[in-house]
Amino acid sequence: MPSFIHTLVQVWQEACRHIEIRESVESIEQLLEEQLPLGGMLVGRIDQENRTVETVAYYPPDSKQLDFPKRTTYSIPTWKQFIRWSKTDQVSFLEAPHSRAKDAPNPLEAFSISSDPSRIMVGPLKYESKLFGLWLLVASPGKAFQETDLELAQLLLKPIAVALENDHRRSELNALREAAEADRRTLLSRLGRQDINEAVVGSETGLRLVMERVELVSNSDVPVLILGETGTGKEVVARAIHTRSKRNAGPFIKVNCGAIPTELIDSQLFGHEKGSFTGASDQRKGWFERAEGGTLFLDEIGELPLQAQVRLLRVLQDHHIERVGSEQSIHVDVRIVAATHRDLANMVKQAQFREDLWYRINVFPILLPRLKERIEDIPALVRHLSKRAADRFQLSHVEAKPSELAMLMNYSWPGNIRELGAVVDRAVILGNGRSLEVATALGLSKPAPPRVPDNEPTFYEVIPDDPPISRAVASEESPILSLDDAMTQHIERALAATRGKIEGKNGAAELLGINPHTLRARMRKHKLDWTKFR
Repeated sequence: MPSFIHTLVQVWQEACRHIEIRESVESIEQLLEEQLPLGGMLVGRIDQENRTVETVAYYPPDSKQLDFPKRTTYSIPTWKQFIRWSKTDQVSFLEAPHSRAKDAPNPLEAFSISSDPSRIMVGPLKYESKLFGLWLLVASPGKAFQETDLELAQLLLKPIAVALENDHRRSELNALREAAEADRRTLLSRLGRQDINEAVVGSETGLRLVMERVELVSNSDVPVLILGETGTGKEVVARAIHTRSKRNAGPFIKVNCGAIPTELIDSQLFGHEKGSFTGASDQRKGWFERAEGGTLFLDEIGELPLQAQVRLLRVLQDHHIERVGSEQSIHVDVRIVAATHRDLANMVKQAQFREDLWYRINVFPILLPRLKERIEDIPALVRHLSKRAADRFQLSHVEAKPSELAMLMNYSWPGNIRELGAVVDRAVILGNGRSLEVATALGLSKPAPPRVPDNEPTFYEVIPDDPPISRAVASEESPILSLDDAMTQHIERALAATRGKIEGKNGAAELLGINPHTLRARMRKHKLDWTKFR
């Protein structure tokens, strides 16, 4: 027995020292050669749902003693025999084929290496009472195991099971890490960034006030409601809140509330148990659980049905959820950032959005300006978007000319930054790495059809007859003013036309299509006195 104890301690050490089952099996097999007439050993992983046994490790790798399949799938009757055998929790000699009744299923038939039962020992591997593997030992040629060898192998079942569980957890962590890295690369590609923490374009100019509010609220856990038209960058601001918060090491989960089918909203948000409804083949964590310790971004929250709003309100109040099909309450630690392009206050008045939920999410609202209210950011945005497009299309990066920037700054941008991104992408593709074809991308000119041989079809972009821009654009020959001078002259013209009236009907702000507060800020910046236009 003392030698058993010494061997047991050594096996435990090797099982805990390695995180890969192959390394554990190799070192343990070499240890056991001193105690057993061992020719080789094998560890298999069991998948009860699919009735399979997969070989995950064996040693020695070139042994002729271990003639076995990589994966074995069992029939239902044989699998029942296999499960019945595993409940013994005992290492036993593998039963010889001739000792079984005719046509009786052998649950370990895939590992029937020898007709001599004393040459093979096999035992079930369990972790927390759950069967998930088997351990098989083969004696050296011409040798056999004894009853005392069974006793030692029985003592070693637990460390071998722990080694297999360690390997399983390592595989799960690697899979999660790879999935997270793939998500990160996809996100960076979509945002056109090299790093998730890059500065927000316009944070020092047109978005300065927005970013000041982001800095104020980031380190608290209060819900944030981001309001703004489609394409104004609500997700970018939500991520900025997350990366500046104490939760930045946790996940950032985005949910488009308008894209979830009504019948699946509860399952998507709160998760479900296996068999809770048709198609629920396994247990699934919802978005709240997946965002544990991080931030859950509920985009287009105004699209949630009223019934879903009731359940969301409960989670925001007591921070507990229940999966569909379960009565167990689960505590969640999640920071909520919501966003919408809709007028939620008006929806509350029309009973289309719950008033109590409105008060719950509208703790700290952030209003994003439209792109036409931050035209000073367009040069930086164009530089950022054109570089992203050039990298994506594998073309040379070309800077926009001043006249091209003037075209872009004179457009109203009803689609905001999303539309600007589409125009810049089109300009990069049309320029083919040599220039930015901004005029063509905006529809200001028709390119001449390329010369092609007769009888071949002609393919070129068709530009609409009515260009989308009504304002005049400076020609190449016109003197190019600085951006500040051009903006000063533009505001002065608006003030002159409205006789110094800034806000209200027929005011300069309405004429320029910007917020009156934004106009006043720009007037202060350019030192414009509205009284002289009275």
